[in-house]
Amino acid sequence: MNTPRILVVDDEPTNLKVMQTVLSGEYRLAFAKSGAAALEAVKQNPPNLILLDVMMPEMSGFDVCQALKADVSTQHIPIIFVTALNEDDDEYNGFSLGAVDYITKPITPALVRARVRTHLSLVQAKQLKKAHIDLVQRLGAAAEYKDTDTGEHIIRMSLYSKRLALAYGVSEDHAELVRQAAPMHDIGKIGIPDAILLKPGKLTAEEFATMREHTTIGAKILEGSESPLIQLAKVLAMEHHEKWDGSGYPRGLKAEEISLEARIVAIADVFDALTSRRPYKEAWTAEEAFTLIEDQAGRHFDPTLAPLFLSIKNEILEVKSNYSR
Repeated sequence: MNTPRILVVDDEPTNLKVMQTVLSGEYRLAFAKSGAAALEAVKQNPPNLILLDVMMPEMSGFDVCQALKADVSTQHIPIIFVTALNEDDDEYNGFSLGAVDYITKPITPALVRARVRTHLSLVQAKQLKKAHIDLVQRLGAAAEYKDTDTGEHIIRMSLYSKRLALAYGVSEDHAELVRQAAPMHDIGKIGIPDAILLKPGKLTAEEFATMREHTTIGAKILEGSESPLIQLAKVLAMEHHEKWDGSGYPRGLKAEEISLEARIVAIADVFDALTSRRPYKEAWTAEEAFTLIEDQAGRHFDPTLAPLFLSIKNEILEVKSNYSR
């Protein structure tokens, strides 16, 4: 694992020397004696964390922080202010600009080391979560590329799912979890022969029985994980073809026996499937798809969620427009 790199910014050489003594051995250190030098150092080799003095001539630490947070390429770097200022307004200004912590001078070595470890751990956790979500989406795309022209289907339907979840009243965090898990709903298609998956005509009864197995195949692929994201993805893989009236598959669940998340994803998935060109059909218009969803409320779809989906038509059409080609 790469040793984290920390940029220490202070116009006083003595303070830089103190930080070097406190942190050397655990981290790779870089130093800058002015705000301008700090910005150049970040541009040349972005650090994992910045320890930033506030009171510097010409360009203050607040100015440096504001510049870094205004740049998309550097706004993710955590900044800890290290300063002799101790007024509440100074601390508020630092946090309002996007700093993650505030250490006052004279520093306590143990405190500095603890704060640095904490924030680097948070950075690593965020990176792992981002990689985890990215992998889930890419695996979902791998399945979708077998029977759609592009991987944009999973982007659209996952965004439709989040918008519908929010309209239903689900929390922002849980709606985001639904969005992240939705791309895995069809992962089981990996196990379906191309001759069936890509068949341009109507499937025979035997072929359709094989096609239905993608739900259980997907659930098996995703089972056994301790991750809430993968656990939800498993539920979506298994239940996204269940219907409100009990006529769906693979288990014939009905009404609220079907998880709320799967009921949400079912509407989003069907809408996007209908409005997309597939090997076996041409794309429907959005209005035709909306009409079908309205007609199927209480049969295929949750009778509460279907009208909600229609009530956010403009949001749905905006997503469709932004992710269509």
